[in-house]
Amino acid sequence: MTRENADHLRAGYELPLLLLAGFRTLIDELHEELARQGHPGARPAHGFAMQAIGPDGATASDIGRRLGISKQAAGKTVDRLIALGYAERGTDPADARRRLVRLTAHGYDMLARSAAIFDRLREQWARTLGEQQLRAMEDGLRTVAAPNAFRLDATQWLGD
Repeated sequence: MTRENADHLRAGYELPLLLLAGFRTLIDELHEELARQGHPGARPAHGFAMQAIGPDGATASDIGRRLGISKQAAGKTVDRLIALGYAERGTDPADARRRLVRLTAHGYDMLARSAAIFDRLREQWARTLGEQQLRAMEDGLRTVAAPNAFRLDATQWLGD
């Protein structure tokens, strides 16, 4: 086998590892910057949980279902978000028996800062790889990723 042919052959296991490494790089850089911008306690799982809460709030059962975790585990996550000031518990205006978890201004601030940081990180990747190569990578991933591949239960999926 010539060197040219060997360069084109790549082990299949490298692809998921490279994708995970790219994801981890982005997430680690995001959280380093969030810490500098006033969110030192933010963790990757918190972002998923805050997305599960959504703009209208959610019950612990709803959050657990959306994240693919038990109601008890969701309750612990919510307790942590409340302790960090990202969420609060309150009553549902439509049903006073239901307790809703809602994002606070601090929680929305973290989400807004995260979006801006991700935009800057994408710009850095575009400068490193070139905009065309980055777009080709994004387009290729959109093509091969299953339509329902992005779900909020990703942290649970990774853990089990």
